[in-house]
Amino acid sequence: MYAVGIDSGTQGTKALVVDFAGKVRGRGYAPHRFVRNLKPGESEQDPRVWIKAINDALSEALASSRIDPRAVVALGVSGQQHGFVPLDAAGRPIRPAKLWNDTSTAPETEEIIASLGGKSACIRKLGLVPAVGFTASKILWLKRREPRNYSRLTTVLLPHNYLNFHLTGEAAMEYGDASGTGFMDIRRRRWHPAALAAVDPGLIDHLPPLRHPEEPLGYIRKAVASRFGFGRVLVSSGGGDNMMGAIGTGNTAPGVCTLSLGTSGTIYAYVPEPFVDPAGEIAPFCDSTGGWLPLLCTMNVTNTTEAFKSLLKLSNHSLEALAARAPEGSAGLLFLPFIDGERVPVLPHARGVFFGLDRATFGASHMARSIMEGTILNLGYGFARMRALGLEPSEIRATGGGSKSRTWLQIAADVFQTPVAVLAESEAAALGAALQAIWSYERESAGESDIAALTARTVRLGKTTIKPRKAFAGHYGELQERFNRLWKTLAPEFPPR
Repeated sequence: MYAVGIDSGTQGTKALVVDFAGKVRGRGYAPHRFVRNLKPGESEQDPRVWIKAINDALSEALASSRIDPRAVVALGVSGQQHGFVPLDAAGRPIRPAKLWNDTSTAPETEEIIASLGGKSACIRKLGLVPAVGFTASKILWLKRREPRNYSRLTTVLLPHNYLNFHLTGEAAMEYGDASGTGFMDIRRRRWHPAALAAVDPGLIDHLPPLRHPEEPLGYIRKAVASRFGFGRVLVSSGGGDNMMGAIGTGNTAPGVCTLSLGTSGTIYAYVPEPFVDPAGEIAPFCDSTGGWLPLLCTMNVTNTTEAFKSLLKLSNHSLEALAARAPEGSAGLLFLPFIDGERVPVLPHARGVFFGLDRATFGASHMARSIMEGTILNLGYGFARMRALGLEPSEIRATGGGSKSRTWLQIAADVFQTPVAVLAESEAAALGAALQAIWSYERESAGESDIAALTARTVRLGKTTIKPRKAFAGHYGELQERFNRLWKTLAPEFPPR
């Protein structure tokens, strides 16, 4: 028997065919297109792009696996968090989806926070402060900026919910991804009336039912199943990409921390009880197994290196070689990586900054390394906050495209002063989606299944663990302090986009 894991991310869709021992038997990929010619701060995709990408990636994965598609019995979907897919009465998207990294709704975010009584009141009512990029502000944006489209709104879905809807015809939200909308009381795992009213008192009628992630969504529609040669395939609840990444890295019990170096950067850990940051910087999300997932999210990691690579026409290998030529700390050159604004620290209008250029550092190698270091120092600010709140992982497990860079991982180990383990399977979100599907199938078949035990036997570490170098602890500690002082000093200088 086999399960399929789909990860519909920002840049593209990945598909894995996985056996019940956790071994990947086939994989596929298809890129996404963005809506072009948008205003600064806007980021949108047509949901139809995701459907085509699923079809292409899954077809490739099945072909490479060489299995009989009828042996696939379960499927799970991971999707980029916080996006807003508005559907009309016929279940069709009304307009392109606004994505997680869309910062054009900063005014709406501030209005929602004010409507709830300020940041302290938000934490008291919801357990978190709605961030720029959360779904709630996108819905208010549609209501204010495109009232005709808003009048057609029948159903609010997140990206992975929309893909589940396509696959099964069922509209629902599980706790994990729903906790990133800005509408949920994460302690009680239910919609908060005041948060909904801050956007529209009638919004509850447009939200699908909330479900525990252990509840599967249903079975793939016959029209979809026939396309791939499937028989009866159970679809699990799915979840946001970070929630699925937690499952795919074995982060389903206390003690492990996941570092994701993708377009965005995230650090998160499993906890069995609600976790609330009184300052509101660490998001206290629910996870997609029934627990909670305190999470730090920054908006700028591989987007910065991709921009640099494009500028100088570099490959990943040449970027790595360039960065390796510069010394630790880039001879004092600091990079603030805020090219898409920033969530933590809360700087939605910020820009990227090189600070400390001189004749020695004004070169490609120092810039390459400072970009990598800047993304980790940016995460380091929030990671220090997580530690101050009591999370002290013994091991960090790295995933995402940036985890393939030995230089990046060594910087992370040195800045965080914690061992960083590489996983045997780098596509953690897609693997997590497949493992959640196996969990759902086992629960349906046998009546019970322990997700922590399942991940313990199926998630495998790679051969490399990067150890922190104590000799650089003080050096990077000083660099972290300079980084923090710099963005705090420059924060007032970033005008609205």
